[in-house]
Order: sequence, then structure tokens, then C-alpha cells
Amino acid sequence: MTMSLHKLTAGTGYTYLTRQVAAADRTGGARTPLATYYTERGETPGQWVGSGVAAIDGLTVGDEVTASQMQALFGSGLHPLAQQRRERLEGPDLTGADYRAVTRLGLPYKVYDGDVTAFQVQVAQRIEDHAASLGHPRDYPVPSQDRARIRTQVALEFFRDEHHRDPVDARELSGTIAKHSRPRTTAVGGYDLTFSPVKSVSALWAVAPPDIAAQVELAHHDAVADALGFIEAHALYTREGANGVRQVDVTGLVATAFTHRDSRAGDPDLHTHVAVANKVQTLSGKWLAVDGRILFKANVTASETYNTSLEKHLRTRLGLVFAEREGTDRGKRPVREVVGVDPRLNARWSTGFASSSSRF
Repeated sequence: MTMSLHKLTAGTGYTYLTRQVAAADRTGGARTPLATYYTERGETPGQWVGSGVAAIDGLTVGDEVTASQMQALFGSGLHPLAQQRRERLEGPDLTGADYRAVTRLGLPYKVYDGDVTAFQVQVAQRIEDHAASLGHPRDYPVPSQDRARIRTQVALEFFRDEHHRDPVDARELSGTIAKHSRPRTTAVGGYDLTFSPVKSVSALWAVAPPDIAAQVELAHHDAVADALGFIEAHALYTREGANGVRQVDVTGLVATAFTHRDSRAGDPDLHTHVAVANKVQTLSGKWLAVDGRILFKANVTASETYNTSLEKHLRTRLGLVFAEREGTDRGKRPVREVVGVDPRLNARWSTGFASSSSRF
């Protein structure tokens, strides 16, 4: 049992999660029968989780995650509903500031989707907004002088966000345009926390009758929730001040949870990816970045929280008993498996024997 943790890069770092989700692939229960396990495509849609979701207008914990929401938040660092909020904005004399106000969630990420920067994305969106404000289609050609004016305005806003003052001359402003038009190291869009039970839990879930399998999966989800609760209470902060000198409390995680059912080899492997956005709200209302150093330091403890919690919930729901796996290296942390699940089944579903199945 474990919880792994790694960074998600802004732009397209999150897409391996959504690529495996087929919105039309719904199941009526906690799992599908084993007979259809290897022939179904896709995974069930993800859900929004975390106490911080309450601060996102238009979203509620448990809402289904969409690709456009993931792109906006994890790809660009914008409000998850940025596109819809732009489209709903109405009124005379709308300005770029009006559109920015409804789409921002703190500062957008500096690099977007490989070769396109956040600055370029903002300029392109403003140009489209300008065309729409004149009654034209959003892709209508905009005169070069208007495009230059919009680019200058966006550069001015980026400069003010970074330096908290106006540029002293045109050279400073043109330098900002050049800097933000040049791709750089991709920003951190979030963190992938992957919660995986030991193989005997996945094996039991895969072969058990539907009512038992449902209880196994619910115990897994309860354990994930307990681990996230620990992180929110003890490992989730941001930093403020010069060079991030002050550690600051935040309202909670803004995250999406995707439950997958197999390994890359196609073996039964119940596990959940929790994509934690690199956006947290301070108690004063500011949207800032997660203090990743604290999160990584808490990795082992959060993993142990999941392990202990899963055993507890499985014992409570199904009366399961865990024992140390035979042959475990004494120099390593003992691995605890479900008593009664044949070790040969665990081994068979850990070797990729199903990789040649027709599931794909």
C-alpha cells in the first residue's frame, strides 16, 4: 500500500489522467463484473474533491470533472470555469479587466502547453474578446494597431503583477513582452497523489461478488479521504512575503480524483489519482501556490495514514485481517496483505500476464 507523489507540469502535464476517462463509460455500481473487465474502454469520470473547492464559484465537491476545466486550472492556472464565465459576461463597454476578473485565480501560469506562454494565451483571448465585443466572430481578423494595443496592455498587467509598479520606460515594457513571449521551464500546475492498495486488495476487489467488491472500493475511497484530510490539516500551506518568508494557512485542497481499475499492463489494480492544483486560497482570500516542500515532506506520513485507514475500513466493513507478507526483506518496511487471498493470484496479477488482452 502506498501513496506516491510527483509534480504535474503546467500545460499538458495533467492529460494522462483525462486521456483514460471516457465520459460515456458509466457503471451502475462500484465496479464492473470481471467478465467485462478486460473488454471495456476508458475509466469513469473524475470528481472534484477538497475543502478548497468551496471557494471556486460554480463548483461543488462531487461535481464531474471535464477536460476544459482541467485545461483551464491545471494547464493555464485559470478559474476552472474560465471559458463559461467569459461567454456569460455581458454588458456595455466591457474591457480586458472585466474578462480577466472572471477568469483569473491568482496569477496564471507563465508557460502554457509547450511552446505557448501564458502571456500569449492572454493576448489571444483578449483579441478574441475584442472581436466579440464588436459583434464579430471570435476569430474575426483584428487590425494590427488594436492587436498591438492589446499586447501592450497585457504586458503592462504582467509587469505590475511581478514588480508592483509601472514600468519606467518603453524599454522595460518591451522587455516584459520579450520575456513572456519566450518559452521557459514549464511551471508546476499541480501534484499527482496516487493511492494504491496492496495487490491482494485489488485481487479481492476484482474476483469478489459485486456487493463485496463495492465494500472494498468504498473502503479505499474512505482511506483516500482520510489521507487527504491529514494533508489539509498538517501539510497544506502557501508562502507570502519577500522570498516566501512567511508560511501561511490556506482554506484547503482544490483537487480532482480519478479512480482507475487496472495497471498499465492490464492487471486489476484499483487505485486513485488525486490531482492537487497548485492553487490554494489564503484565509485573507488571496490565491497563491502550494508550498510543495511541505507537501513532499509529508509524503511518507500521508501514505501511512492511507495504509492504516484502509486496513481499518476493510476490517470494519468486511472483517478482513491483514498480516505481513512472507519473505519480506527485513531491511524494508513490511508489506501487509489480506489474509485468505492466494499469494499466487497476487503474483500472477503483478507480472503483466494480461497485457496481451483485448482490452485495448
